[in-house]
Amino acid sequence: MTSPPTGLVLTHAGDLLIVAANDSIVFFDTKRLETGDGDPVLQRVGDGDNAGSIYVNVTPDDKTLFVSDEGAARITVIDLEKIRALGRDSAAHSKGDQSSASSSAAIIGRIPVGLAPIALTFSKDQRWLFTTSEIAPEAWGWPRVLAPEGARAAQEKVPEGAVIVIDVAKAKTDPKGAVVGRVPAGGSPVRLALSPDGNRLFVSARNSNAALVFDTAELIKDPEHAKAVKVPVGKSPVPIVVVADGKYVLVGNSDRFSANPAKASSLTVLETSRIGTQSDPKVGEIPCGAFPREFHLTADGQTLFLTNFRSRTLQVVEVSHLQELLVK
Repeated sequence: MTSPPTGLVLTHAGDLLIVAANDSIVFFDTKRLETGDGDPVLQRVGDGDNAGSIYVNVTPDDKTLFVSDEGAARITVIDLEKIRALGRDSAAHSKGDQSSASSSAAIIGRIPVGLAPIALTFSKDQRWLFTTSEIAPEAWGWPRVLAPEGARAAQEKVPEGAVIVIDVAKAKTDPKGAVVGRVPAGGSPVRLALSPDGNRLFVSARNSNAALVFDTAELIKDPEHAKAVKVPVGKSPVPIVVVADGKYVLVGNSDRFSANPAKASSLTVLETSRIGTQSDPKVGEIPCGAFPREFHLTADGQTLFLTNFRSRTLQVVEVSHLQELLVK
C-alpha cells in the first residue's frame, strides 16, 4: 500500500478485508492473509487524488461498499460483486493500476455530502446510512456560529457540522440523489454509535466538547425538525460507543488541540437512561492514553478495545468491570 491505512472493514462472509488508504481502496483475500500463501491483495480501486478515503462500511449482503472521502466531501459507492469478478489475475491488479478502467468500473457513483465526512453507520433495519460532515458547506447557507478548532481558532467563524441520512437502496442506483436529509449536529461531528434497539443515534461533536443524541425516527422522517439532546463531555471528543446492552455510552476525550497533545486523557461514561432527564447522565470517567481515537466492541459485547493514537497504545476494557474502573 502506498498510503497509510485508516479505516477497515471485514465482509460479513469474512472473505474480504477492505481498507481505506487515502487515495485508494485495497481489497485483501482473507484466506491468503491467514495462510501467507501468495499475494493477499485481490484488487485495488483508485478513489481520486487527495480523496482522503478514511472509513469504509459494507451492506449486510456484502454486495455494496461505502467509502467516506474526507478530503473530497463525498461518499463513494462500490459494487463488491464487480470487485470479486475482476479477481486477482485481472490486468488492473497485475499492473497495480489503481485508476484502470476495469477497476474503476466497480465504482457505482458518489454521494455529495458536507465537508470532511467520516462516520458510516447503518440503521438497525439497514435501510438508511448515517454519516457526518464536520462543517456544513457554504451552499447550504447555514449560519457561521462556531470558532474553528486548533490552529484555525483565530479565523472567522464556521457553520455547524451535520448528520446526513442516506437511502441505501437509492445509493446503489442513483448515488447523487441518495441523500434524504441532513441536520445540524454541533461543531465537527466525527463519530456515530447506534443504540442496540436502533432508536437513538449518538454523535461525538468534537468542536462542541459534547455528545449529541438524536431520535433516529425523527432523523429519517423529519430531519428538518430533528432536535438533539446535548450532553457536555471532555475536550475534543472523538470515539463513541454504546456498551452493556445500551446502558452506557463511552466517549473518548481526545484533547487533540491541547498545548500538550501527548498528555493522558479520559473516557466520559454516560448512563443512557438519564439522557434527556433532570439527572446528570455523566456517571464518571475512565483514564486512558493520549488521543483516544477508535473503539471496537467484540461481538459478544464483553470486551472493548480502544486505540490511543498519540500514546501508541491499545487499551482493553472489560465491560462487566466498568463500574470498578470509574473515577467519579
